[in-house]
Amino acid sequence: MQQQHWNIVADLLHVRSWMSNRGMIVMLNLCLLVPLSVASLNGFDSSVLNGLQIVPAFQDWFHKPGPKELGLMNSAQNIGGLLALPLTPLASDRLGRRFALFIGACIMLGGVAVQVFSNNIYMLVGARAIIGFGLCFTTNAAPLLITELAYPTQRAQLTSLYNSSWYLGAIAAAWAVYGTLNHLSESVWSWRIPSLVQAVPCLFQVVFIWFVPESPRWLISKGRDQEAIQILARYHANGDTRDALTLFEYTQILAAIRLEKEINHQTSYLTLFKTPGNRRRMLIVIGIGLFSQWSGNGLVSYYIHTILEGVGISDNKTQSWINGTLQARPALSHVQITFSPAATLFVDRIGRRTLFLISNAGMAVIFAMWTLTTALYQVEHNVAAAKATIPLIFAFFAMYDLAYTPLLVAYSLEILPFEIRARGFAMMNLTVILTLAFNQFINPIAIHQLAWKYQLFYCGWLLFEFAFVYFFILETKGKTLEETAVLFDGEDKVANLTHVGSVAAEQSIAQFEQYPLEPTRRRSNRLAEKSRDIIETPSTDDLHSQEGYRGPNLRQLTSKESLTRLGLRPHTPV
Repeated sequence: MQQQHWNIVADLLHVRSWMSNRGMIVMLNLCLLVPLSVASLNGFDSSVLNGLQIVPAFQDWFHKPGPKELGLMNSAQNIGGLLALPLTPLASDRLGRRFALFIGACIMLGGVAVQVFSNNIYMLVGARAIIGFGLCFTTNAAPLLITELAYPTQRAQLTSLYNSSWYLGAIAAAWAVYGTLNHLSESVWSWRIPSLVQAVPCLFQVVFIWFVPESPRWLISKGRDQEAIQILARYHANGDTRDALTLFEYTQILAAIRLEKEINHQTSYLTLFKTPGNRRRMLIVIGIGLFSQWSGNGLVSYYIHTILEGVGISDNKTQSWINGTLQARPALSHVQITFSPAATLFVDRIGRRTLFLISNAGMAVIFAMWTLTTALYQVEHNVAAAKATIPLIFAFFAMYDLAYTPLLVAYSLEILPFEIRARGFAMMNLTVILTLAFNQFINPIAIHQLAWKYQLFYCGWLLFEFAFVYFFILETKGKTLEETAVLFDGEDKVANLTHVGSVAAEQSIAQFEQYPLEPTRRRSNRLAEKSRDIIETPSTDDLHSQEGYRGPNLRQLTSKESLTRLGLRPHTPV
């Protein structure tokens, strides 16, 4: 019967349609545009320097930077992020998600000012490092705020939208460079204006972040339960603090946070590698984090100017047009995936493992063809081969985006048990940053020294990636997070934070039997009736009797006194 409880919670969350609270949910989603804009800002900042390398005025102002300078310039943002990485969780946890995002946006404004008025390459490198430092704060806080504020049935869609909106910023960066290159090609402002545009989303975040509610989870962790209840009720239940969904969410969050404090007290980064199951999980998480940046995609993402010259395309405007179009194509496909119900079901129907296999196989084949066309042009000056390179680059990124853009974060989080999920995800982010910094410094030097032969390394590496995915990636479609853990070792079931929160939520909803609340809507009645039919209330006693259980006292947590202390006073129907 234990398995039944885990599935029940998801069923209860999906009983209520968001249309029953449409007004405030629309307002909530408008508020969430502020943290959503962080991903677009990240896309702009990560792509604008790539486009600026095409601008003649930029090349002249910084005296045509060589391979080493290009490598340092492109890696500076990630080096700044690496320096900020240990500080960002502290800011988000101690100061709140909103304030951490505010701090990051302010730091980035300073970095943008330095970049716009840079007089030499080293000043530009320093500006990029400052921007990366601030960006790390915003990218840590924004997805947390979205996840912890979103309406339960829309959380997955909004998280996917956050990841996909990176491309919106990349599009804006590419076309901003294209526009200034066409109209201000000889002016220094042809590169300063795209740099200055980076300040627009930063200012948007600095001003409007205070109109976004704070994370209820963070408020509860600080003992500010009443504020959290009010936020959950206002944006999820039409302001009704006694609504079943409000009570459900609050109790689950409170139980989860209390147990998390117990678990984290005895958990360290060494826990990630202590058991065979955890070691396999971390091998996968670190592996796909590495593959996401080391599959040959970095050659075009940061060095398109060098790559296009290698196949005979040297006209600045043509290069800029290709750069803009290349950024636009994946963006359009991923916005469609986010909003299309059919595409949302696509991952669950085909499966994560199948998508990874198709993606890696496609990248390996297409990259080999890309290498061949580049070699034919550089060795034999074959113009037809050079022209074939451009559609191959588009096809390569289409295969990459099939799995690594939507699944990098999603798959990493779902295979990590809750008690190690935060640390494991941080390790994946560290892997991505280190790989980016390494590649951005090495790639221009290797391309300059080895030309097309450098691509042979990636041809072999992509075959290794396919073998890794084939032997280590397990299918998780159709399974809950708790069930996914069984695929690796099935350990620590009772210590799983989501499971304990589920039991607490079930027990709180069971209070309808003992302390009936006055229903405010028909859907609240349906939710209560469904919970009465399927909830087995002795589950709390069963959980407390488990040997080694060190979580919160769920009986006390969901008692009548605990509920009334929060203003959730039971009402007896007349």
